[in-house]
Amino acid sequence: MTSADQKTILHRYLRSGRDALLWKLDGLSEYDVRRPMTPTGTNLLGLVKHVASVTDGYLGAVMGRPSGIDLPWYPEDPADEEPNADLWVPVEESREFIVDLHHRVAAHADATIEALELDAPGQVPWWGEQGEVTLHRVLVHVIAETHRHAGHADIIRELIDGSAGLREGMDNIWAEDGADYWARHRQRIEDAARAAQESAGA
Repeated sequence: MTSADQKTILHRYLRSGRDALLWKLDGLSEYDVRRPMTPTGTNLLGLVKHVASVTDGYLGAVMGRPSGIDLPWYPEDPADEEPNADLWVPVEESREFIVDLHHRVAAHADATIEALELDAPGQVPWWGEQGEVTLHRVLVHVIAETHRHAGHADIIRELIDGSAGLREGMDNIWAEDGADYWARHRQRIEDAARAAQESAGA
C-alpha cells in the first residue's frame, strides 16, 4: 500500500467521524443541543465546538498551516483562557456559528491533508519533548479525538430522545422486531449485573 493510499484511508475515517458527530444535532431543539447531560456538563453542540477547535490546531498551526479562523475562546494570553470554554456554547454563540465553524475547520484540515505528505513534519508546542510530529501522527491523533467524541455524542443523543445509530440510513444496530425489545434487552443486562454483584458477595 502506498503512502497516498494510507492517507486516503485515514482521511476517510476522519470524515466519517466528523459526519457522525454533526449528524447527532439533527432534529433537536436549541435547548437539547446545548443542555448538559453528564455531571461534567457534556453536551452535543459543545462536542462539535471542541472537535472543531482541536482539529483547527492540529491540522492547522501544528502543521505550519494556520487557518486564520478566529476562535475567541482561545485568547492570545493563555492566562486569560477560561477552562473548558471550548466544551459548551453560551447563548451569544449561535448553533449556526458552531456548525459553520465545523465546516470551515474541516475544509482547512482537508486542504492540509491534501497538501502534505504523511511524513511532513509538524510541531505540537504543548506536547513538550514529544512535540516533533508528522502529519501521519497528527492525523491519527485527530481521528482518535473525533471518534472518541462522536461516541460521547452517540450516548448523549440516546439519553435525549432515544435516537441511536451510526449515520442516517445506517444505524448499525441489530434488534429484534417488537416495540419492547430494548426494554427487555436492558432488563436482561440489569438482571445480570445484579446477579454478578450478589455472587461477588458485596
